[in-house]
Amino acid sequence: MKRSLLPLNALRAFDAAARNLSFKEAANELSVTPAAISQQIRSLEEVLGVELFKRTSRALLLTEQAQLALPALQEAFSKIEQAVETIQAAQETNELKISVSHSFASKWLVPRLASYYETHPDSIVRIDASLSLTDFRSEDVDLAIRYGAGNYEGLYEEEILKETIFPVCSPEIADQIKSPEDLMKFTLIHDDSFNEDFSAPSWAMWLKATGIEGHSGHSALHLNTNFMAVDAAMSGRGVALARSAIAEEDIKAGRLVRPLSHDTPVNFAHYIVCPETHLQRPQVQKFIDWLRIEVKRS
Repeated sequence: MKRSLLPLNALRAFDAAARNLSFKEAANELSVTPAAISQQIRSLEEVLGVELFKRTSRALLLTEQAQLALPALQEAFSKIEQAVETIQAAQETNELKISVSHSFASKWLVPRLASYYETHPDSIVRIDASLSLTDFRSEDVDLAIRYGAGNYEGLYEEEILKETIFPVCSPEIADQIKSPEDLMKFTLIHDDSFNEDFSAPSWAMWLKATGIEGHSGHSALHLNTNFMAVDAAMSGRGVALARSAIAEEDIKAGRLVRPLSHDTPVNFAHYIVCPETHLQRPQVQKFIDWLRIEVKRS
């Protein structure tokens, strides 16, 4: 088939549907309707003369022919993306878009950006605060900073900052806490941002590490970001389990107190995450270099 006759839109629809095994998810990814995806797949099947999907009542399955063709198609799309990256790199702007969690953005990254602008005064940094994993295929993001256990498949990842977890509270409450058992007298403030991941830092993890199991505290307050949990503790609402990077500046300023010396290392860390091709962008590399320096300073 001539290049000019290649049904590229239909091939994109097939790629998305094959990766998601769902016309609905493929439609969401490509910002079209499921009916449009279905129509593109039918037209591609007509052009190729083969059936690409087996449609059952429970699932969407790839046919044998589709399974054979998919790896080569995905490699071709990857090469197209790399070609586009090369063109964009040649027309590099001074703008950088970063996806990062709300907590890390507000408590660690934004307060330090002044030093980045000192050495890169013409830079334009756009921060997208989100807990969602970045889909670099569909989102206009240069790099992400993610808190997790790593293993971001198909992406460049670099661990930049490990943390420990420990209780924090206001100075007034800290005066009343002499032992881990004293925590049970106060409201325990929970960070629920990773409540579906049992390996994530939690009060249950910290209490178990200090030998206090089966206790939930006097009462509980659940919030969905660590910085809100830390701020609630700072206002005297109770005791929060803080992550070291998030609480660092408030502890230095005396707004927060660590009432106990106990801290617990965790398997989670902060990672730089992006496609390998994004490392070719000068603005991305400059920002990563700056991040490495800032982490050493902190």
